[in-house]
Amino acid sequence: MHELSLATALVETALWQAVQAEAQQIVSLKLRLGTWAGVDAEALRFAFSLVQQDTIAASAQLVIESVPAQFRCQTCGQQTPPPLLAACSHCGSDRWQLQQGRELQLQSMEVV
Repeated sequence: MHELSLATALVETALWQAVQAEAQQIVSLKLRLGTWAGVDAEALRFAFSLVQQDTIAASAQLVIESVPAQFRCQTCGQQTPPPLLAACSHCGSDRWQLQQGRELQLQSMEVV
Protein backbone atom coordinates (compact mmCIF):
# COMPACT_ATOMS: atom_id res chain seq x y z
CA MET A 1 0.00 0.00 0.00
CA HIS A 2 2.19 2.82 -1.26
CA GLU A 3 -0.71 5.19 -0.67
CA LEU A 4 0.35 5.32 3.00
CA SER A 5 3.79 6.68 2.11
CA LEU A 6 2.17 9.13 -0.31
CA ALA A 7 -0.27 10.31 2.36
CA THR A 8 2.60 10.69 4.82
CA ALA A 9 4.55 12.82 2.35
CA LEU A 10 1.44 14.85 1.58
CA VAL A 11 0.76 15.62 5.24
CA GLU A 12 4.44 16.37 5.94
CA THR A 13 4.51 18.81 3.02
CA ALA A 14 1.30 20.46 4.17
CA LEU A 15 2.57 20.74 7.74
CA TRP A 16 5.81 22.32 6.55
CA GLN A 17 3.89 24.83 4.43
CA ALA A 18 1.54 25.59 7.33
CA VAL A 19 4.48 26.28 9.65
CA GLN A 20 5.95 28.63 7.04
CA ALA A 21 2.61 30.47 6.89
CA GLU A 22 2.37 30.51 10.71
CA ALA A 23 -0.99 28.75 10.43
CA GLN A 24 -2.81 27.25 13.38
CA GLN A 25 -4.84 24.73 11.42
CA ILE A 26 -4.99 23.12 7.99
CA VAL A 27 -8.57 23.24 6.76
CA SER A 28 -8.29 21.50 3.40
CA LEU A 29 -5.86 20.14 0.85
CA LYS A 30 -6.62 20.02 -2.87
CA LEU A 31 -4.81 17.31 -4.77
CA ARG A 32 -4.71 16.70 -8.53
CA LEU A 33 -4.57 12.95 -9.16
CA GLY A 34 -4.21 11.51 -12.65
CA THR A 35 -6.22 8.44 -13.57
CA TRP A 36 -3.01 6.79 -14.80
CA ALA A 37 -0.91 7.77 -11.75
CA GLY A 38 -1.15 4.29 -10.26
CA VAL A 39 -2.72 5.59 -7.05
CA ASP A 40 -6.01 4.34 -5.63
CA ALA A 41 -7.88 7.49 -4.56
CA GLU A 42 -9.91 5.71 -1.87
CA ALA A 43 -6.82 4.03 -0.40
CA LEU A 44 -5.12 7.44 -0.38
CA ARG A 45 -8.10 8.97 1.43
CA PHE A 46 -7.97 6.20 4.02
CA ALA A 47 -4.22 6.57 4.51
CA PHE A 48 -4.62 10.35 4.78
CA SER A 49 -7.22 9.87 7.54
CA LEU A 50 -4.66 7.85 9.50
CA VAL A 51 -1.69 10.15 8.97
CA GLN A 52 -3.51 13.41 9.68
CA GLN A 53 -4.41 12.39 13.23
CA ASP A 54 -2.80 14.33 16.08
CA THR A 55 -1.58 17.12 13.77
CA ILE A 56 -2.90 20.56 12.85
CA ALA A 57 -4.33 18.76 9.81
CA ALA A 58 -6.46 16.46 11.98
CA SER A 59 -9.74 17.90 10.71
CA ALA A 60 -8.54 18.78 7.21
CA GLN A 61 -10.58 17.74 4.23
CA LEU A 62 -8.76 16.06 1.34
CA VAL A 63 -10.25 17.15 -1.98
CA ILE A 64 -9.10 15.03 -4.91
CA GLU A 65 -9.51 16.32 -8.45
CA SER A 66 -9.33 13.46 -10.93
CA VAL A 67 -7.28 14.25 -14.05
CA PRO A 68 -8.24 12.07 -17.02
CA ALA A 69 -5.55 10.55 -19.21
CA GLN A 70 -4.95 12.24 -22.55
CA PHE A 71 -2.65 11.02 -25.31
CA ARG A 72 -1.09 12.89 -28.24
CA CYS A 73 0.02 11.39 -31.52
CA GLN A 74 3.73 12.15 -31.88
CA THR A 75 3.40 12.33 -35.65
CA CYS A 76 0.47 14.68 -36.24
CA GLY A 77 -0.38 16.02 -32.78
CA GLN A 78 -3.92 14.61 -32.68
CA GLN A 79 -5.11 14.23 -29.05
CA THR A 80 -7.25 11.39 -27.79
CA PRO A 81 -8.38 9.92 -24.48
CA PRO A 82 -7.87 6.21 -23.76
CA PRO A 83 -8.57 3.55 -24.78
CA LEU A 84 -6.02 3.95 -27.51
CA LEU A 85 -6.48 2.52 -30.91
CA ALA A 86 -3.42 0.88 -32.42
CA ALA A 87 -3.16 3.66 -34.98
CA CYS A 88 -4.02 7.35 -34.98
CA SER A 89 -7.37 7.92 -36.64
CA HIS A 90 -5.98 11.10 -38.20
CA CYS A 91 -2.63 10.01 -39.69
CA GLY A 92 -2.29 6.26 -39.07
CA SER A 93 0.76 6.55 -36.79
CA ASP A 94 1.17 4.27 -33.78
CA ARG A 95 3.43 6.68 -31.86
CA TRP A 96 1.56 7.99 -28.80
CA GLN A 97 2.70 10.09 -25.86
CA LEU A 98 0.87 10.47 -22.56
CA GLN A 99 0.13 14.19 -22.17
CA GLN A 100 -1.75 14.13 -18.87
CA GLY A 101 -3.09 11.63 -16.40
CA ARG A 102 -0.05 10.80 -14.25
CA GLU A 103 -0.35 13.86 -12.01
CA LEU A 104 0.06 13.64 -8.26
CA GLN A 105 0.19 17.26 -7.23
CA LEU A 106 -0.73 19.19 -4.13
CA GLN A 107 -2.46 22.04 -5.90
CA SER A 108 -3.54 24.16 -2.94
CA MET A 109 -4.29 24.16 0.74
CA GLU A 110 -6.43 26.27 3.01
CA VAL A 111 -5.08 27.22 6.42
CA VAL A 112 -6.17 29.43 9.29
